[in-house]
Amino acid sequence: MTLELPPIDDLNDAALAARLQHLLDNKTKPVGALGRLETLGLWLGSILGSESPALVAPQMLVCAGDHGLAARGVSAYPSDVTWQMVENFLAGGAAVSVLARQHGLALTVVDCGVRHDFAAREGLLIRKIAPGTADASLGPAMTEAQCEEAIANGMAIVRALPGNAVLLGEMGIGNSSAASMLLSRLTGQDIDGCTGAGTGLDAAGRAHKRKVLRGVLELHADANAPLAALAAFGGFEIATLVGVVLRAAEERRVIVVDGFIASAAVLVAHALRPQILQRCVAAHESAEPGHRLLLSYLGLTPLLQLDLRLGEGSGAALAWPLLESACRILREMASFESAGVSKQDTP
Repeated sequence: MTLELPPIDDLNDAALAARLQHLLDNKTKPVGALGRLETLGLWLGSILGSESPALVAPQMLVCAGDHGLAARGVSAYPSDVTWQMVENFLAGGAAVSVLARQHGLALTVVDCGVRHDFAAREGLLIRKIAPGTADASLGPAMTEAQCEEAIANGMAIVRALPGNAVLLGEMGIGNSSAASMLLSRLTGQDIDGCTGAGTGLDAAGRAHKRKVLRGVLELHADANAPLAALAAFGGFEIATLVGVVLRAAEERRVIVVDGFIASAAVLVAHALRPQILQRCVAAHESAEPGHRLLLSYLGLTPLLQLDLRLGEGSGAALAWPLLESACRILREMASFESAGVSKQDTP
């Protein structure tokens, strides 16, 4: 197949930004008193093209896939945890399940390439490319065709969903390794600084992980283009999220970015269509050392810093109320004039 990437319009509307700033400055408060919440409100209004932005039918997408590289001991957990956690998501017992219920987020789990056959049920989409990627230490994790199919799947999934906001989540034992290698290859960072504990490796485990990843990078030294790197390192869930980001950006949806792995998908999408960043809100900075490097490279400022390293979309769900509050401030907070409140004296 030949992948057709969607066009992404530039959202730099100076006139709208000025109107939004004027509205914020004339709310019943000192100028700038709500700090970064005001910045967030201006950002959301710009994404949605509205002076009264409202977030409608938010969609939490948890994309899951297995990684052949996990067989090299780069994770503290066995690969079976991927499919077991998918079952946990669907049963409502995972952290992201709890948080999605709390905040009214529609949760959809996508089997992008899990090494398990799931029974069909509500809330599950089967978009399996293969039962896990290949071992990237032996060859490319995905073929070019598989990579493009996963991206196309992500775009199609978003097109079928309601609402104007998408929250990115993922699950896949071994996927922090893929994210670390994508960060290293696409930004030129040394792999050691991009690699953390993942699911909880000790010092010896981290040293082994760095050694394995350095070898994989050397094996795929020619995989420098964004899609070539994605195919070389994986995984199916990251590639699907790349498609999710591209389509959501084209449709001018708010994209709430979770942790390190979800941010790696944004990194790839940005390399393909830089304007996607105009639609992205970084929910948090995770405890993975590579995440800070990645957010800094993209120029995204996280809303929260809670030392999370769970993934699943948990950080995106935790940040969600801040987005709702920022929109409500613009829509519902009175102006000095409407409330009959005196403004600050000016000399």
